[in-house]
Amino acid sequence: MARILIVEDNAQLAYGLRNNLEIEGHVVEVAGDGRSGLEAIAEQSPDLVILDLMLPEMDGYRVLQTLRDNGRDVPVLILTAKGEEADKVRGLGLGADDYVTKPFGLLELLARVTALLRRSGQHSDGNVAVERFGTVEIHMAQRTVHRDGEEVRLAPKEFDLLLALVRRRGAVASRVALMKEVWGHRAVIESRTVDTHIAELRRKLEDQPSDPQHILTVHKSGYRLQV
Repeated sequence: MARILIVEDNAQLAYGLRNNLEIEGHVVEVAGDGRSGLEAIAEQSPDLVILDLMLPEMDGYRVLQTLRDNGRDVPVLILTAKGEEADKVRGLGLGADDYVTKPFGLLELLARVTALLRRSGQHSDGNVAVERFGTVEIHMAQRTVHRDGEEVRLAPKEFDLLLALVRRRGAVASRVALMKEVWGHRAVIESRTVDTHIAELRRKLEDQPSDPQHILTVHKSGYRLQV
């Protein structure tokens, strides 16, 4: 468990991030602008800061520079709609530890959070490192999958889609929910994209892809993972 501060003025996005990070077992606070973000960092001493760049009162660049000028070495993950290389380079040059560009995949963000916390010594060993179903093993930290003891090569989005199903512990995931979670916040893609990736997962992980026993379709609802 880690203490995480989200500095983000988009309330809906901040709420979604907070909810998912709390599901992962973290303690999460939110600040809606740069100045209150700096105050929260001083008061709470978080283990990780997720920092938007486009903020009211004080932008993320100034927040980050102030942190580093004051000698605070808390890990900072930049969350930004600014995708140009110069913006990323500037953020990293000011002392950011990583960045994610909006729209982003939730599972990518969670993976980056875990990696940063591990690097800083705040990773919780209480999290499940390996998930299993049938003869399949999913190694979370390494982002690798094995079937019958042999590694199976999954594309990044295939792995993220599989992880999205695993995290639901058998609950149904709609296509819309999977599109947002795997392909990005408010992502605009065809639902057929999800179906195509599910078909690939079945081909690689099921004994009989045409009659799957684990990656199941729920009629008119979506998909779920049968462990």
